[in-house]
Amino acid sequence: MDDPNLLVGAEQFSDAGVYRISDDLALVQTTDFFPPIVDDPFIYGQIAAANALGDVYAMGGTPRTALNIVGFPDDELDTDVLHEILRGGAERVLAAGAVLVGGHSVRDKEVKYGLSVTGTVDPARMLTNAGANPGDALVLTKPLGTGLITTANRAGRCPSDVLDAACASMIALNGAASTAVVDLHASGATDITGFGMAGHALELARASAVTIRLDLDALPIIDGVLDLSAPENHSRAMGSNRDFAEASIDFAGGAESPIVPLLFDPQTSGGLLISIAPARARDLVDRCRAEGASSAVVVGSVTHEGERPIVVGG
Repeated sequence: MDDPNLLVGAEQFSDAGVYRISDDLALVQTTDFFPPIVDDPFIYGQIAAANALGDVYAMGGTPRTALNIVGFPDDELDTDVLHEILRGGAERVLAAGAVLVGGHSVRDKEVKYGLSVTGTVDPARMLTNAGANPGDALVLTKPLGTGLITTANRAGRCPSDVLDAACASMIALNGAASTAVVDLHASGATDITGFGMAGHALELARASAVTIRLDLDALPIIDGVLDLSAPENHSRAMGSNRDFAEASIDFAGGAESPIVPLLFDPQTSGGLLISIAPARARDLVDRCRAEGASSAVVVGSVTHEGERPIVVGG
């Protein structure tokens, strides 16, 4: 039976579930975990935690508590590695102003780590991926390219400075951007993670019944990532993302751009994609940049629903 207090559930393909407790209070709940994408266990823990916290921020919520989710081969790896992973996760939870209240671990042949996060939000100020309005501007708060970079790094093909830039982006929390989004009354938002820019933009377009227009030349990318865009650095997920989204894109003059593969690159702890009235878009960019999101920029616009959900130009 439908529960009227379930404001956002799995059927909406949003970033987290939202359950109303009272007229002005709802719980935001999410979970996310994955195997290591970098060698340093502390940085891996930070990235995994930031990624999980990002789903609460994408709903305009405030993280309150977190539970560790751990798979670890304690019969094969020194538990000092696990300690560093958990230390990295705890550091990000603390940075988010939330409280780590416990968790659960199992022996697994592959390391896995993440969080189950509970946040709060005022239902009247909640953001979803179904709120974009024709005429809105689109703002992206982090650069693209983390999937290509981490894939290249695993094969020993990534310069250390490029990897460092990707890690800094993935570790950064979306909290300040989320606060600005709520304060400036944005229409809708989502975070850019495993489905890539195109996949999450497609979900935003479909949920809002609009067309998303993206300017390839405006998309922020991590310095050095274009040098790593050769097919040998394309992950399997990148191919799956392309299969999922490409038929829904009208490449209006931008199909040959070297930026196109980055539309399908799976991101970890990516930025927020925000739909906001154009008169407030500059204020949003300025606030995000003032809080450290230096790559925040207007990347496109929202129009009435057309033949295809996404139009890409350059």
